[in-house]
Amino acid sequence: MKLSRRMVLQGLGGTVLGLPFLEGLLPRGAEAAEAQALPYAIFLRQANGVAAAQTTSEIGSEPERFWPKSMGALTPESMSGRAVGELVNHRSRLLVVRNVNMKDYNYGDGHARGAFQGLTARGPVVEGAGGSSEASGESLDHRIGRELNPQKRDSLFLYAGRSGGWLGGPCISYRSSGVRRAALHDPWVSYQTMIGGTGGLTPEAREQLLVRQRSVNDLVQAQLNQLKQNPQLSSTDRERLDLHLSNVRDLEVALSCRMRSDQELLLQSEAPGYNSTDGDVVMESLRMQMDIAVLAVACGTTRSVAIQVGNGNDGSTRYRNPSGTAMESYHFISHRRMSDGSDGDVITGADLMHHYVDMHFAKAFKYLLDKLAAYEMPDGKRLIDHGVSVWYNDLGNGPAHSARHIPYVLAGSCNGFFKQGLAIELPNPGTLNHKRMLNTIGSAVGLRNASGEYLDDFGDPSLPKGLLPELMA
Repeated sequence: MKLSRRMVLQGLGGTVLGLPFLEGLLPRGAEAAEAQALPYAIFLRQANGVAAAQTTSEIGSEPERFWPKSMGALTPESMSGRAVGELVNHRSRLLVVRNVNMKDYNYGDGHARGAFQGLTARGPVVEGAGGSSEASGESLDHRIGRELNPQKRDSLFLYAGRSGGWLGGPCISYRSSGVRRAALHDPWVSYQTMIGGTGGLTPEAREQLLVRQRSVNDLVQAQLNQLKQNPQLSSTDRERLDLHLSNVRDLEVALSCRMRSDQELLLQSEAPGYNSTDGDVVMESLRMQMDIAVLAVACGTTRSVAIQVGNGNDGSTRYRNPSGTAMESYHFISHRRMSDGSDGDVITGADLMHHYVDMHFAKAFKYLLDKLAAYEMPDGKRLIDHGVSVWYNDLGNGPAHSARHIPYVLAGSCNGFFKQGLAIELPNPGTLNHKRMLNTIGSAVGLRNASGEYLDDFGDPSLPKGLLPELMA
């Protein structure tokens, strides 16, 4: 049986199961180079800004609840009491970046400007179109997939929350100017897409997984048994393989339970669970999508994943406070009023409610990092260190819809490209540097410009080119 690092087990009806990185499958003498060869990026998008220090007409003086207490080395003390404090166990791998600023393009709506520009660094196709806007260029997640993925397959674009709504639901990922990508909304469909290869699962394989409740591990059991008997595999390789197969099975169990629940809800003419407005259910769906993202990058299926939570302004989701009570819609909270604009009654304590939402996202991001850190690579590093995971926002805050101080939390060095364990404030307050942030991330993953140098020209050509050397190790 011929083995390779990216060996794929071919099973019933075209089902495929990508394997994690196993040093016993590496070509002799190529271990170090091969283990360093596949950096990746996972993007997690949050809408509506964060609960940062500001003065609003609705609340007055709002305290800082998101950013660390000081710049420099991240410590338990500097992170405590802030949303980023949920990530304290990963602080040695974090890079928290302030003073990332978008251009205030005339999208005709702050949410449109932030959502469409977030991964494209581009202005609108038509100015002032508001909710009917589109971005005028490709998004970074798609370009990574188009240029770096095996067989140039599409990167994964995953969605959690109610479909439809403001800006048409999925709205952060673009193939080209004005051409949005369709997101994978149902985690079960996301999983089938991930394990089905470029051709997708055959009806026979789907029946095996769905109707007969079998695992994809079962469908390729003969190949797995043959692989496990290979003397080239070390004890560590076998541990990695067991972890991977266990994660596959655990995810399938969770998905099958969710799917049965969905079917029951459909019988009651209600929305399926993954299409819920209940914040706890949305976060559960998000964690499932994150499980799929981790499996996909672990086995080399994709070098890029974008995950969007909620529609353009996440206006349908009602997240819960620490006591378990559903709060008002997240968009209302971000405006501090019982409305989608500047009218309506003020929501008492809305700034604290916004912080509670930030905490939900921080905990979800920690879940992603925990999963990535569980995979040990052939070079002794963890999967989290081979790539970069990015928790970013559309806006700097609410209700101002600021294009300044866009929150960026990076985790993972991307094979030593990024600095670690720091909170950094970029120089020159107000400088338009969001495009340079995306170019820096693209360069870290492996994208290059036409001259073969670091990517420096992604995004609007009228904006300054270059990278952010302050982030680079």
